Amino acid sequence: MKRLLCQLITVLSIVLASWGMGGNAIAAPANSLCPSDMVYIPGGTFTMGSDNPDFVEEKIAEDVTVSSFCIEPHEVTNAQFAEFVEATGYVTVAERPLSQEQFPELTEAERAPGSLVFQPPEEGIQQVAYLSWWHWQPGADWRHPFGPDSDLQGKADHPVVQIAYEDAVAYAQWRDRQLPTEAQWEYAARGGNDEWTYTWGEQYSAEQANTWQGMFPFFNTKEDGHLGTAPAMSFPPNGYGLYDMTGNVWELTASWFTVQHDDLAHQTDPTGPTQAVSYDPKKPMDGAMHVIKGGSYLCAKNYCSRYRPAARESQALDTGTTHVGFRLVRSLDS
Repeated sequence: MKRLLCQLITVLSIVLASWGMGGNAIAAPANSLCPSDMVYIPGGTFTMGSDNPDFVEEKIAEDVTVSSFCIEPHEVTNAQFAEFVEATGYVTVAERPLSQEQFPELTEAERAPGSLVFQPPEEGIQQVAYLSWWHWQPGADWRHPFGPDSDLQGKADHPVVQIAYEDAVAYAQWRDRQLPTEAQWEYAARGGNDEWTYTWGEQYSAEQANTWQGMFPFFNTKEDGHLGTAPAMSFPPNGYGLYDMTGNVWELTASWFTVQHDDLAHQTDPTGPTQAVSYDPKKPMDGAMHVIKGGSYLCAKNYCSRYRPAARESQALDTGTTHVGFRLVRSLDS
């Protein structure tokens, strides 16, 4: 009965969208099957990825089908994550010392809690080594994103960062929700239009998303009004009413990363490869990565350029950074 109801609602949403939006996007209707703080996404079939020759890992997977589901309209904020920590006493990965077993060569002081922080080159420097803008910062965590001297003052409604995969899963379990699969995330990000390069159309626009304007990592013109993260819902939503599916922060998914979309074509509700595909089985933690989607405020035209639904990157299991966050979904079968 529930499945039939979902199908009827999906058909109705498509009809209403074609009347009111010229067929360019599908407006997600209000749905009593979703919690009031989530958006209903009608299921369907789409072409996942892109044929962009510069990004071979995005190779197209045809006819990927996703069942209807619920998704949060914006990234999990600092205020929301703070509620979770207050209720459960949870300690994030970045707040724990590094494992002596995993890092036996480090001293106790070197294994102090911390995380990765973006640090632009000093003014006047015109050339830097690739990835040299990332620094390990003791004392960096979700409460202190850039180190012990930073805080969240005035950023309650910004997306929470310095979150490792384990932290996102713990929050999801507390909310009785899940991280989205890569297929769910990309389908929702496209907003009902399978053909657009961006969530809003074919042309890049600083008015549509929080990305880096200027020459990364040397200077940011802040044409979009932001130097770092932006408050949730600062930019226009996509066709499903979802905010920041482009830019602001990369978003964690439940899918393991492999180059290209292995075995996703012509599948229904694909979850991607098993964990065993992503790393050496003899070393369970070595090299294991999860897919992240959407790009961030550090993505520029000259670097990254992955503020597109098809774009994908990988994120280590045990690492938080200043530009990765998450949002959650709920299955209609749960």
